[in-house]
Amino acid sequence: MAKLRIGGTWVGVIELELENWTVAMLREEVAKRSNVEGPDSINLIASGKVLKDGDGTEKLSQLGIKNNAKILASRLSVDEGKSLKHELMAEEERSRRLARVKAAATALSKRHVDGSLPIDDFNIELENQGGQKVQLGTETDQQAVMMGLMLHENAKNLIRRQLYKDALEVLTMGEEAFSLCDPKVLEFIDNVPILQIDMVWCYFLLQDISWLSVAGMRLEKAREGLERCHGKDFSRVRLLQAGCQPELALHMRLELLEGVVAYHNGQFDKSTKALTSAQAKFSQLQVPDEALSHVMSMGFKERDARRALRLNNQDIGSAVEFLFEEKAKRAQKREDDIRLRMEMMEQKQYGVTPLKKAVNLEKLKELVAIGFEKNLAAEALRMNENDFQKALDDLTNPETNSAIQLDIESRKRKRKQRTADARIEELVSMGFDRSRVVAAVQAGETVEQTMSRLMSESEPFPTVDANSNGNPASEPNNVNSDSVSDNDPVEGPSTAGEEERDVEMEDELARDIGNADALSDYDIEVTKEGEAIHEYLTLLASTDIKKALSS
Repeated sequence: MAKLRIGGTWVGVIELELENWTVAMLREEVAKRSNVEGPDSINLIASGKVLKDGDGTEKLSQLGIKNNAKILASRLSVDEGKSLKHELMAEEERSRRLARVKAAATALSKRHVDGSLPIDDFNIELENQGGQKVQLGTETDQQAVMMGLMLHENAKNLIRRQLYKDALEVLTMGEEAFSLCDPKVLEFIDNVPILQIDMVWCYFLLQDISWLSVAGMRLEKAREGLERCHGKDFSRVRLLQAGCQPELALHMRLELLEGVVAYHNGQFDKSTKALTSAQAKFSQLQVPDEALSHVMSMGFKERDARRALRLNNQDIGSAVEFLFEEKAKRAQKREDDIRLRMEMMEQKQYGVTPLKKAVNLEKLKELVAIGFEKNLAAEALRMNENDFQKALDDLTNPETNSAIQLDIESRKRKRKQRTADARIEELVSMGFDRSRVVAAVQAGETVEQTMSRLMSESEPFPTVDANSNGNPASEPNNVNSDSVSDNDPVEGPSTAGEEERDVEMEDELARDIGNADALSDYDIEVTKEGEAIHEYLTLLASTDIKKALSS
């Protein structure tokens, strides 16, 4: 038996077994001895840490509580106790969700890079500011960048929902992901400096000045990164965007944050310079009502019209041209998505390679162009891990070609048998006699024909070959609605046994990054920035007045 010395609402010693008692049991015992209404009103603190119930199974010994330990018991009101419990539960739920986000992003990025992602109904591609698809570095680099981008998009969604603390956690994960990539690869993209700005923006929105020193360093890195990607005079990004000014809002936010950090560090001249520049950019971003009305009169929505005018320096002609180009891009993207979806459906039908990768459709097209039958070529690629030359060798070798065909036919028969067995069990579960059902299904009837025959029980059933072993008849005049023709795609091996996926979270991450476009990082609603600029310029003005009075 161990002894715990309790202080606070009740003073004394409790003897217990540390290996068997939980925090909840200790709290209940202290509450009983303190003559309070319930354990929810007792808060236990050991070594400066609040003892949490957790999942209710952890023992005191597992939490590091030892013999003769001192436990402080404080009394809360019932409402305070419930509130604390709810806060702890909410914090645990938040931690679980963040862990799910990281795990899902890791899984998605890994499957994207190793070539198995299309089997999972996702296809995520990197684009530059011009909208062209790009490949960056090694597979490790690609996975790191992809993971960082997914986490960053999820964090921006959290910022829009004003969940700034959660967003900051996810941004930190994104920063860790990007750090796994070769720094030289990251020099080509502006996502990392934008992520740094978003992190400092979260510090600001959380009103947490304790991050000031870190914020300053992050902003320095962000400015260096943006100048490297955009050019000091923004010439590079404007060339890519055909003369429009997408970066203006982003640089305004950067200068605002630089001004805020400088102000709280007592660097008032530096703060004034940054905030004045930010204010000038804010003024440039204000959309005139007349221009907005003119663009909207052409059938565009207010949000789209405002965005186009901001990105094109309020020029109506450029904004309208930009909107039509964006509309054309969206239409093309829809066509590409439909084509991609059809390709992924086709890939699923071919199964996966022994290393769980999808069949490479480009190599499949090459084999088909040579003259090989599609299903045969797909199976050769699948068996050979998408090695084109090995697949070609197997297809041109009569023995291996014949073996592949036999394997395909075998799987066709198995699939037909599974279909027939499933139909038999379904009809038997409805109460029909099994022998009559088997005879009807083996006769090759459709579902409607079988149901009609079984309901009427008037028509004689066709005879079944005793040597058929229960398989559907294969005579030419027997038609089965689920039969597989030679041109039907063949199912590949089952992918059962793979590790369990968090489909819900993967869907959320895919949605976040799927809804983004090449300009989404620059599409900033600047209302909060404008308010903050005004607030800090007012503070600087009052500081100047105080200086003048003191002198």
